[in-house]
Amino acid sequence: MTEGDLRALGEQALKEIAGAVDVDQLELVRLKYLARHGGLISAGAQDLAKAPPELRAGLGRAFNATKQGTEAALERRLAEFQLAQRQAAVSPQSLDLSYPSQPLPRGHQHPVGRLVREIEDIGAALGYQSVRGPEVEDDQYNFELLNLPPEHPARDSHDTFYLEGPARGWLLRTHTSPVQLRTMMAGPPPYRILAPGRAYRRDNPDPTHNPMFFQVEGLCVDQGVTLGDLKGTLTYFIQALFGAARRVRLRSSFFAFTEPSLEADVSCWFCDGRGCRSCHGKGWIEILGSGMVHPSVLQNAGVDPQRFSGFAFGMGPDRIAALKYGLADIRDLYENDLRLLEYF
Repeated sequence: MTEGDLRALGEQALKEIAGAVDVDQLELVRLKYLARHGGLISAGAQDLAKAPPELRAGLGRAFNATKQGTEAALERRLAEFQLAQRQAAVSPQSLDLSYPSQPLPRGHQHPVGRLVREIEDIGAALGYQSVRGPEVEDDQYNFELLNLPPEHPARDSHDTFYLEGPARGWLLRTHTSPVQLRTMMAGPPPYRILAPGRAYRRDNPDPTHNPMFFQVEGLCVDQGVTLGDLKGTLTYFIQALFGAARRVRLRSSFFAFTEPSLEADVSCWFCDGRGCRSCHGKGWIEILGSGMVHPSVLQNAGVDPQRFSGFAFGMGPDRIAALKYGLADIRDLYENDLRLLEYF
């Protein structure tokens, strides 16, 4: 094979490369000329080894130029085909906009979060404003100013998560009552707030207890606030949550930061008060604790108990959610089971 034969093969290869109509035909052209065994141009390497020494240099330059020119032409033509394929893939004519798409998964509200927002909406209708506060508190706001003396059992380490560090007395709040204190200490009455948020206690997890739980507490302080106002507010809240047909019962109780203190029960919505397994045969389900704010607590917050009075109440949305939606174990709310959210 001479230098002229190699140049002729190169020109013929370029014509066939330019005339290829798709990637498959282009691959056939490559194999025809550049296949290691049997390629027309590749065969020039064997002739190069047999050529006389005086012709070998010129023949080698011709072989390399022909081979490299053919390879470069193949790469350019292949790039053209690939670009055309990408453009066709994004062309509007290639999309059928009428073809039904796959349904997208929809998110769901967590039952506890949904119940908290429902409680906040009920409170907003009565003029209550939602207020948040820190989950890491000091002993003063969490216990001392709320009438809980140092010897009170709630302050023991087996009930409270105390935090280690250079400062003493820091803890994870055991209720959202410190938010009430911070609100009263921030400015003069009147106050009408809801304090939703997480609280923490050293409870052993069981079907009705969890170390982390949610609370929503309410506070109303103004001149002339009475126990009758508390009863009317609780009745409105409970019937708005569980239905207007529900009956409300108040029982005497004790909380260090309220006097008098009351527990509120609602007639069982499963058996309509007749008695069933859900209400342990009593016909009533305990919902929340409440009472008139203790004068000492008002005074600790800088509010004159001679001029102002008020009431406070607190409920556990996770426990209410478990009761309302028929969950046997409160821990199911925090097991990250997607089926639970899909159920709601």
